[in-house]
Amino acid sequence: MALYDHLGAHPEERDGVAGTRFAVWAPNAESVSVICDGNGWNAGSDELWGSSSGVWEGFVPGFGRGDRYKFAIRTRTGELLEKSDPFAFHAEHPPQTASVCWDLSRHRWEDAAWIDHRRDTDWLKAPVSVYEVHLGSWRRPADGRRYFSYHELAEALCDHAEQYGFTHLELMPITEFPFDGSWGYQATGYFAPTSRFGTPDDFMHFVDTCHQRGIGVIIDWVPAHFPTDAHSLARFDGTCLYEHADPRQGYHPDWNTLIFNYGRDEVRRFLTASARFWIEKYHVDGLRVDAVASMLYLDYSRKAGEWVPNKYGGRENLEAIDFLKELNVELHRDFPGVMTIAEESTSWGGVSHPTYNGGLGFSFKWDMGWMNDTLRYFEREPLYRSYHQGELTFRSVYQFSENYMLPLSHDEVVHGKGSLLNKMPGDVWQKFANLRLLLACQWLNPGKKLMFMGGELAQWTEWNHDAQLDWALEGQPYHDGVRRFLGDLNHLYRTRPALHATDCDQRGFQWISGDDAARSVLAFLRKTADGSAQLLCAFNFTPVPRPDYRLGVPVPGYYKEILNSDAGIYEGGNVGNQGGVYSEEIPSHGFKHSVQISLPPLGAVVFDALTGQAVPPRPAKSIDGKALPSNDAKRSR
Repeated sequence: MALYDHLGAHPEERDGVAGTRFAVWAPNAESVSVICDGNGWNAGSDELWGSSSGVWEGFVPGFGRGDRYKFAIRTRTGELLEKSDPFAFHAEHPPQTASVCWDLSRHRWEDAAWIDHRRDTDWLKAPVSVYEVHLGSWRRPADGRRYFSYHELAEALCDHAEQYGFTHLELMPITEFPFDGSWGYQATGYFAPTSRFGTPDDFMHFVDTCHQRGIGVIIDWVPAHFPTDAHSLARFDGTCLYEHADPRQGYHPDWNTLIFNYGRDEVRRFLTASARFWIEKYHVDGLRVDAVASMLYLDYSRKAGEWVPNKYGGRENLEAIDFLKELNVELHRDFPGVMTIAEESTSWGGVSHPTYNGGLGFSFKWDMGWMNDTLRYFEREPLYRSYHQGELTFRSVYQFSENYMLPLSHDEVVHGKGSLLNKMPGDVWQKFANLRLLLACQWLNPGKKLMFMGGELAQWTEWNHDAQLDWALEGQPYHDGVRRFLGDLNHLYRTRPALHATDCDQRGFQWISGDDAARSVLAFLRKTADGSAQLLCAFNFTPVPRPDYRLGVPVPGYYKEILNSDAGIYEGGNVGNQGGVYSEEIPSHGFKHSVQISLPPLGAVVFDALTGQAVPPRPAKSIDGKALPSNDAKRSR
């Protein structure tokens, strides 16, 4: 029996009497009782019985699904605490804090085909393109309600994800939380989807709908810390039960939160049960684990003297490391195809390596270095980019050291950082060209993809969790150009194995030119592992067109232009290569053959290397040796 099947509130019948069985871990309590509407919220009316394990249990007749409750805990010092249930499946709508009894067995799942697909998929070699969503501010109703329901959001978000070609949704925390301003990252309900958008059954419908539409669901999960709210886990039985008693280990100065005591077996089991619960009961496809760096280091965000070294005198949190390893082993063993993704911002080695090789065992790690370096580069005026080309090329030193996901997340468009569009220098045209170029860099470089909502609309303003996205931008030409480009990027990424099958395989990447800093040009190949498919990707980071730019290529043939960020359909200037170029036997970049291409201003182009029978015939030449235009010659898209 899973921990969440035993602890918490579970409706059942005893001797023909309907009621609810309660169980709660409070080993240092003097007494525990259930308080609810049925007993007038009077402590002692429905007492639970303690045991040597520290678990208090009992049965309350007449109590059932939808009824509110808390635990009244009398401490050994005589203090009376009123606590919500750590294992509650449902909770009152904040700011109310009572737990709500619920039965999770009523939903009939219809996603078996998706679960089979998930189990049989190697996500390292599959396209993973994630749309990160804050459910409370994606869209808001026009009828005066603050939020849409899980039911309403399901179809709308699936339509949106399908429109752009995303493979997964990632939901910012939906574990119940009291304060909207925390965005869910200070959870009080580790087993309860927030009631802001409906009931647990409604959330099951949300996930089921996504799966039936072929879209995966990842949730943000926060085992690093929890809030100090009096009704929740803090000093749960009058003692530091879930958190470290020593504030040097148990208090987080950045967020005014409490840190779990990973050295306590019951706490590790509580967190592991929570992770398993969302996969087993709600069929979620992955957990993006927040703030992993704060878990790994005892001195995280602390000055000398404010932290306690481990038993070897080091700064590593050995108990947290063991917990993460155990968690990943268990989840990957018992739920094949489910992803675990680490938001880890340091150079810790082996975050996404198997535990048997000394790693932490995550499926993927967010590449925060790529995000920081790339955004820093793009914020520079193009005139100065030639002096900072290393900010783009440095990643090649480590890009296959982990299984990386490239994130442009919510953290990059809040707290005065501005929207992605507004980070870009130049006039309006250049801002949009730069944004398309940024997206091309993200989608064409090795690594899985993540974009926060609003990026697809090219919002002018940064994210505001108290308002919806600026949907009025739909239909405006420049913004629609970005929308179309993103959709085409995702289509290319999903349909070309060279762009996704080797995201985590060094055989899938080869530099052509990384050293032309003077002209701020980069070029590389993306390849399948066996080299049978090759895509030439070239980038111009200045507003100056680069006609007749020569790039060496490893195989001779015809290079068909299949994507151009400067195409007119994207509101670009339409500087392109008239469908493609033939290679020539002219050495360049260490290769015997090369192509001469037109690089558009602030643009990216992708060519498919065609060889053998796939190569179209060369156009006829006039008496002066120049190629005559063919009837079907056309500008790039």
